[in-house]
Amino acid sequence: MAAYEIVTARPNDVRLLPAIELAAAELLAGYAPPNVLAETTRPEDHARAQRRGLLWVALADDAPVGFAHVDVIETDTAHLEELDVHPTHARRGVGTRLVRAVCAWAESEGLRGVTLTTFRDVPFNMPFYSRLGFEIVSPDQLSPALRAKVEGETARGLDPARRVTMRRYSGERRDA
Repeated sequence: MAAYEIVTARPNDVRLLPAIELAAAELLAGYAPPNVLAETTRPEDHARAQRRGLLWVALADDAPVGFAHVDVIETDTAHLEELDVHPTHARRGVGTRLVRAVCAWAESEGLRGVTLTTFRDVPFNMPFYSRLGFEIVSPDQLSPALRAKVEGETARGLDPARRVTMRRYSGERRDA
């Protein structure tokens, strides 16, 4: 089994991420429309995240096999824009380690927590995040920034009834 290292992405890692995105998207066939499955993040968006220290990669033999892309959407909240692990490296704790790295970073930055949107009915999505301490955010509790994320997904063709917004609070900051 490969040994994995989680690090902030290096400039040369960015060009390798679309292949991971497309391979991971194959696991969502039947849950997401084909146009969404064929999308990759714009290279300039990954590059910007990399320069800002908001992109982590999981390395196996010094090559990226997974990544977590974050954006700070509110002054006190990070948003996990994307988490992908190449299927050949799935079910080995890589995704868990990436999410934990993001959450540790958010806490170290003094952020209140991390949010995300994911599929409600994909067996390896919502339950995965729940096990890592994420809780469902009801639609009436969405901040304007999170509401905009959901609306953007809907405009791309994702069914909002099949999606869920989740939040994990940092440390004791839940009631802060």
